[in-house]
Amino acid sequence: MKPKAPATTTANMVNTVTTATAETTRTPTTETMVTTEPSRTGFSRRGLLTSAAAAAGGAGLVGATAGFALGRGPGSQGTGTGDGGLPRRDLEGANGPQTEPFFGTHQSGVETPTQAYAHFIAFALKPGIKAAEAVRWLRLLTADAAALTQGQAPLADSESELAVDPARLTVTFGFGGKLVALAGKEHVPDWLKPLEKFSIDRLDADRSKGDLLLQICGDDPLTLAHARRMLFKDSRSFAEVAWQRDGFRRAYGSSGEGKTQRNLFGQVDGTANPGPGSEDFARIIWGQGTETTDPVFSARGEPPADLGAHLPAWMRGGTTLVLRDIAMNLDTWDKADRPAREFSVGRTMDTGAPLSGKDEFDVPDFTAVDERGLTKISQVAHIARARDGLGPEVQIHRRTFNYETGAGGDSGLLFASFQADIERQFLPIQRRLAEVDLLNEWTTPIGSTVWAIPPGATEDGYVGQELFEG
Repeated sequence: MKPKAPATTTANMVNTVTTATAETTRTPTTETMVTTEPSRTGFSRRGLLTSAAAAAGGAGLVGATAGFALGRGPGSQGTGTGDGGLPRRDLEGANGPQTEPFFGTHQSGVETPTQAYAHFIAFALKPGIKAAEAVRWLRLLTADAAALTQGQAPLADSESELAVDPARLTVTFGFGGKLVALAGKEHVPDWLKPLEKFSIDRLDADRSKGDLLLQICGDDPLTLAHARRMLFKDSRSFAEVAWQRDGFRRAYGSSGEGKTQRNLFGQVDGTANPGPGSEDFARIIWGQGTETTDPVFSARGEPPADLGAHLPAWMRGGTTLVLRDIAMNLDTWDKADRPAREFSVGRTMDTGAPLSGKDEFDVPDFTAVDERGLTKISQVAHIARARDGLGPEVQIHRRTFNYETGAGGDSGLLFASFQADIERQFLPIQRRLAEVDLLNEWTTPIGSTVWAIPPGATEDGYVGQELFEG
């Protein structure tokens, strides 16, 4: 499903409102061109400013997003020959043998540096499945996922050669309410249910369901495809595929380590994420502090150390996931010129710096004004809606992947938002974005699911053991 441009677009709103600078009112056209050039009609920075004021007054914008994050500049240059010649391949950078741990306090694939490729597959339990059968399924999945992530072929692997290069493969399990209820309805937390309805959503019911989620990530698409097939074969006796979606980022080696990824709009995506291994990450994602004597926090301030206090005992060491499938209308985005795009986001497109700063990681100043006395970052720009005025507890960790089904097909973003407390962290952001956000003009949520992410497994156990045997 490809999102269509709304019948009444921001540009059309612009053309019917007289601006503060007495810009000549233009007649709306059926072909809207997004530009700042006076010779063409359509989206412009001035127009977006005008329409933003109207939207903030209660109109709201049709569209979507569950929390884009934006930011980083271009990737690193290729390896040179040293004499000004063409770049050459860096064969020393091969990462096929690299592994990420599977067993541990937390599941991998959350705090793990995000890999280049992902496959999300949701399963629906077959009728009549009981707790004992679910445990057998989880034991089987755990054993095979553990082997595959370490470059070892599972026992029933008939293509064992495909398992030898794990390339940082991770498999992360997410539980839905129906699976948890097999262990007893009293174990299902109140928040493990569909999100409240948002006016910007156009959800496909077939992409908004499931009882078990596997997030399979890695730097090699062949390894990932093999792992997916093995885990699918493990599941056929217990569940049916509810939905699945592939995602991608820059390929391994195409840009330097630590670069913020770009989405299909060309925006950097993930600037505001808490740093892996930090006290911020421990509190915001895992819901409890590390008891470090002298913790360091980001410019957002010190988040509470009890964000995970509401999680049931079987989830200690785990977290929550909201997964949103956000369709992106690239055709209408193409009509927006650079000033209009930057005004909508609140960041520059090239470096990802906030419009009030110079570097991607500069703290946005939402009070800064330009030489005309106008705020540099609009109050309804995406970055302002997702951040301005919100407390240090209102933060999330986003692992995002692009998707595209081919020329002229669907395109969008798989937005995986991890946080300890959905009510205190995710929903305050989402509610503001749904109310008004300039990016809503080009984006539409078409899928939405909520998952409990259990803690990691021990080497002689399985994922979910605390739930079914705790």
